[in-house]
Amino acid sequence: MRRLCLYGKNDLRFEEVERPAISQGEILVRVGAAAICGTDVRMLGYGTPNVPLVPGHEFAGTVEETKNGRFAVGQRVALQPNIGCGACEFCASGRQHMCPDYRAFGIQMDGAFAEFIKIPAEAVERGNVVELPERISFAEAAVVEPVSCAYNGFEKMNVHINDTAWIIGTGPIGLAHALFLHSAGARVAMSDLSEERLQQSVRLFPWITPMQGDVTAFVRKFTGNRGFNVAIVACPSPEAQSQVLEQMAIGGRVNFFGGIPAAKEPVALDTNLIHYREICVTGSARSSLSQYRKVLKMAAEKTIDVSSLVTHTYSLEQYQTAFDNARNAVGIKHIFIFE
Repeated sequence: MRRLCLYGKNDLRFEEVERPAISQGEILVRVGAAAICGTDVRMLGYGTPNVPLVPGHEFAGTVEETKNGRFAVGQRVALQPNIGCGACEFCASGRQHMCPDYRAFGIQMDGAFAEFIKIPAEAVERGNVVELPERISFAEAAVVEPVSCAYNGFEKMNVHINDTAWIIGTGPIGLAHALFLHSAGARVAMSDLSEERLQQSVRLFPWITPMQGDVTAFVRKFTGNRGFNVAIVACPSPEAQSQVLEQMAIGGRVNFFGGIPAAKEPVALDTNLIHYREICVTGSARSSLSQYRKVLKMAAEKTIDVSSLVTHTYSLEQYQTAFDNARNAVGIKHIFIFE
């Protein structure tokens, strides 16, 4: 089979190797589509201790071989990539994505930038493998994983119709947040350091209002001088996390989605703003199996339009162009399509 394998910092290689052999309880999936995530770009640029490694944790495909009775050959499937231990308090409560011993495809174990991927028995038995409806494409299903991570944050935000919402960062995650906020009836403003990417977001979703000019003046006009009800910081910016509190309404809700690099920690926050305005500040990371399945159903039923996030597709051999575009923020989601 063809695959991409990461051997170290900036050392990603296209290879042809034997496809994986499976054992009792496992299934082998022929990958239909796999998306590049910011995590993949960071691992390539900064390295990871888990090498050699096949990256890729956003994917879907078809069962090629099975030694597990839960799925049949030819069945279309999508996969939530975070496998919990199955026994801790987090797994028992349905939050296996917070399991301290979780493993993820493409992070600690080989992922989907390959024609075939071996799915271990525990992933099958714990519900990570989900049947994929015919009405959703493999590319759309691959995008469901990052969108479900945004949904995790959305569920914490208590969004109401006509809330004013501010999303900082117009990457795939920021736009996924925008989809949920818009569907809940919020009025969405977005900002980004890149004017080009901000305008691209408005072209994709004309209901987005781009934040331009003086921030304080914009907020006064957009919110009727009240401040934002909801804000999502969907970028790894300490400055954005610090400054967003100043623009929040009384009773506002803030979600810090983008993790901060260790070199930029800690982040200074004005806790008096949180205290006197009764602002609720939350964080969110990854997604649960339940959230993943909900978003997969939404995408299949077209309740949310994930297809609009897919702007570029590639063969596996075009990996250098794909990673260059993802690194340089060209377009939104970059997907390897396997014929």
